[in-house]
Amino acid sequence: MPHPGAGPLSPPGPAGGAPQRLRGGVLGMADIAAATMANVGPAMSFFFGFAFLATTAGVASPLTIAAAGVAVALLGNTLAEFSRAHPSAGSFITFVGRTFGPVSAVTTALLAAVGYIIAMAGVVSISGGFVQITLHHYTGVDLPWIIWTLLLTGLAVVLMLRGVVVSTKWAGYFFGAEMLVLVVVSVAALVEHRGALSFDPFLPSHISDGFKGLAAGFPLAVYLFIGWENSAALAEETENPRRNVGRAVFSSVAIMTVSYILFAYATVTGFGYDVNALGDSRIPFIEVADDTLGALAFLAYLGGLTSTLGVLIAGINSQARLVFNAGREGLLPSFFGYVHPTRRTPNNAIVTFTAVALLIIGGWGLGHLLGPGGGPMNPVVFFTESSTLGAILILLVYLASNIALPLYYRRYRPQEFRVVRHLLLPAVGTVAILVPLYYLAKPGQPAPYNWFPYAAIATLLAAVGYATLLVRRDPALAERVGSIVADAD
Repeated sequence: MPHPGAGPLSPPGPAGGAPQRLRGGVLGMADIAAATMANVGPAMSFFFGFAFLATTAGVASPLTIAAAGVAVALLGNTLAEFSRAHPSAGSFITFVGRTFGPVSAVTTALLAAVGYIIAMAGVVSISGGFVQITLHHYTGVDLPWIIWTLLLTGLAVVLMLRGVVVSTKWAGYFFGAEMLVLVVVSVAALVEHRGALSFDPFLPSHISDGFKGLAAGFPLAVYLFIGWENSAALAEETENPRRNVGRAVFSSVAIMTVSYILFAYATVTGFGYDVNALGDSRIPFIEVADDTLGALAFLAYLGGLTSTLGVLIAGINSQARLVFNAGREGLLPSFFGYVHPTRRTPNNAIVTFTAVALLIIGGWGLGHLLGPGGGPMNPVVFFTESSTLGAILILLVYLASNIALPLYYRRYRPQEFRVVRHLLLPAVGTVAILVPLYYLAKPGQPAPYNWFPYAAIATLLAAVGYATLLVRRDPALAERVGSIVADAD
């Protein structure tokens, strides 16, 4: 049996026959970078995440974002180095599995699948919720958000099933539109308040409670970047993935860091450095746009709408491919490993991923109706809740990948091992992950956040148990993990 660091294999799929392949080499570096930033969804993430970040970190919240950008870049180093050695649509699942063996691969596949679906459920809900907010603001019409959610999600799925090139291009267009709006509003706000500009947001002394405030705001700032890893799962469909995945990761993180700092500075300045007033605002950036642009603030709403569509398409496209790859390698049921014979898209994985996200929304909503309050679910609140639970599971996957990188290179590519890239940076990245994990899981949080750590632990234990049983039943699984290399003929 080839060792886990060996070259590409062509083993039979779990159900027999050659494993199904996605369409190779159809995406360039610019395509996957745009898809990655669309998955980050700067408008959506910033609109609904910055108020809480500002009240936690204080006036110097832009400095907290800068620190988060550095931390995400450290994680990006891990992804880039693994992709350079072993590009795969399985991304983190493949990287962890090639290092620690099949049990870890199946465990990571389950954690990633559950974490991403739960997090994406929040995006699915907020897509309709933001349409409801926009229509009600401008027309007074207040149709239920779930109607818009189903329509937009259906549109996104249709685009994804048409092919990765079409859907990725559209995600890029939506991202371009939202970035244009965000930059225009931010620059206009800074010009409008040019007499009050200050360096206070960039001074450590203006972080609330010093290091404690920075640490508390850090996980919120890191969450703004979730989706940065999108390009790795597109490796199989990318031209020269060993080079282009890393370039897409670093360029995306750099652009998002600079952009978020600009948006944060403009928002804090627009509120006159009053973080209490900023925290009381439903969507602070929209309020700044209203104050600065007046009637043209509609553009900010439009940016939010295009952002949710971009995240829907880019996020499901990428994350469903993790499920697809796990299916064709036998880590998950082989049903997920099917690709359309013409378009070469992982249809079963895409449709199932989306359907489960919708079921989570329905179940969560039912819990609200039957709970103590007995009221309907607010999509904005659900977005925050589901994103937090999903982020805990996703951070566990990040953590395992950072630990795996130095071990993988020392064991299987010792001639390429570099102390800084393969040991020091992953070690610092591991610390950077542990900080938000602690603050997301620490005791004393209000419901439902107080039970999220227990749900994550239960998911982890169930995944390990399932993985152990599956590997015992299918010993050949060890050979299939990561056997399909993205740039293999």
